[in-house]
Amino acid sequence: MHQASPVFARRLFAEFLGTGLLVTVIVGSGIAAQQLSPSETGLQLLENSTATALGLAVLILMLGPVSGAHFNPLVSLADWFLGRRLGAGLTLSEVGAYTIAQCAGGILGAVLANVMFDVGQQLSTNHRVGGGHLVGEVVATAGLIALIFALARTKRGLLAAPAVGAYIGAAYWFTSSTSFANPAVTLGRMFTDTFAGIAPSSVPAFIGMQVVGAALGIGIVLVLYPDAGQRAGDVVIPHADARRPAVKATS
Repeated sequence: MHQASPVFARRLFAEFLGTGLLVTVIVGSGIAAQQLSPSETGLQLLENSTATALGLAVLILMLGPVSGAHFNPLVSLADWFLGRRLGAGLTLSEVGAYTIAQCAGGILGAVLANVMFDVGQQLSTNHRVGGGHLVGEVVATAGLIALIFALARTKRGLLAAPAVGAYIGAAYWFTSSTSFANPAVTLGRMFTDTFAGIAPSSVPAFIGMQVVGAALGIGIVLVLYPDAGQRAGDVVIPHADARRPAVKATS
């Protein structure tokens, strides 16, 4: 069975490790920013967004060749949805396995950041839900999905590391929510009561709007690139897949 193979196990570990380290970067840099610039919220956000953009790019480069560097359940779900008719990308059962690995990694990543900065382990009290914030999550997630699949469809997936890192770094500033755009990251950030945290009561609304944003992003991709599903196996970047060969896209 493919899901039990050593190759797939490595892919799951890469998703677990990548998502975990991404949340560690987000939370850890947020704590550092809060400590270094205690009275400068704008400077805190600059420090946090810069570290996140750079860290995400590095993680994509390091782990993408193993698993594709999804690090996001919605990217994995979109990968299945767009590639399902052509046998490209993940199967639905693989999406489930990726999601579990990503969410577990996200939680442990926040715990690790808390340990490193000795801030204690407790749930966040940072309530973020507001009309503008929820719209911000739709915009951030839609743009992320559209970017990733546009790059894969046009055979520019190798640019995903700097492009996705740059997009998330920019979205920290142009969205009111500071661009969570990822259910696994959102869940992980619930486990730190620091600058980057999100209160449990805000999590369902954020994830719900992220799902809406992902659907909108898929719609944008299908309008711009109707045959995008042919390159689903190359998301986020081209990677090893022992189960099926990549489907060749038309020019």
